[in-house]
Amino acid sequence: MQKISFIICLFSLQFFQAQTIELQGKVLTSLDVENIHVYNKTLKKYAITNKLGVFNITVKLNDTLVISSVQHELKSFSVDETMMFEKTLVIALEPLLNNLDEVVVGKVLTGNMLLDVENVDGEPVTSKSLGIPSYQGKPKTQSQRLLSEAVDFNPKLGGSLGGLGVTVSIQPILNAISGRTKKLKNRVVLEERESTMYRIKSRLSKDLFATNTLNENKVMEFFFFVSEEADFLSRTKGKTDVEVLSYLEERLHVFKTNLNQKGQ
Repeated sequence: MQKISFIICLFSLQFFQAQTIELQGKVLTSLDVENIHVYNKTLKKYAITNKLGVFNITVKLNDTLVISSVQHELKSFSVDETMMFEKTLVIALEPLLNNLDEVVVGKVLTGNMLLDVENVDGEPVTSKSLGIPSYQGKPKTQSQRLLSEAVDFNPKLGGSLGGLGVTVSIQPILNAISGRTKKLKNRVVLEERESTMYRIKSRLSKDLFATNTLNENKVMEFFFFVSEEADFLSRTKGKTDVEVLSYLEERLHVFKTNLNQKGQ
């Protein structure tokens, strides 16, 4: 009986691995659910949620889906057997929280920018100016904070090492063995690629497509395509807009060539 069950499970798994389906999904969030991007990184398929947060996208077993928008934390996961069997997916997104670094205390503003600038007195009040110890760098994302915690050898969480009086935490070692650290590192890189891609799209789309036409429904797919290139971050971070535009034009030529080969 167990052998029969095993054969049935194996057959079902092989069936799902060979099958491609149309997955219907719904996004749940406290913010606007329309125009959230859903990208199948494996099949290079792309979809956008409607005003109800619903989307349809082609998938197969173990495909990687990325759900992202400028208002939400990035979500990435693999298509499993349950999704393949039910052909539906409900996913909850977390709002992206932006931490404010400083608060300005001063006169009431009038709404007239030129007048208000002249009337503002003093320096911004920050934790640093008040002498309060605090992190002064760029605020970390949730994934960056989780990664920092995963690799931090916090002496408060550990024990004595071999009776030598050295106290270390074993949690980072367990995280490395379990693969959690690697997963978090990949997540941080993915989020960095996504955030960089959105900034570039917002800043340079108009200039790029002014002389390089592309079907509007392929624009977002193009930017996802670019963000997955091995040299994407090295060719865009810290570069001038002229340099980034040159890179985008290079990749757009490749993207269009791929589309023509597929007859799209």
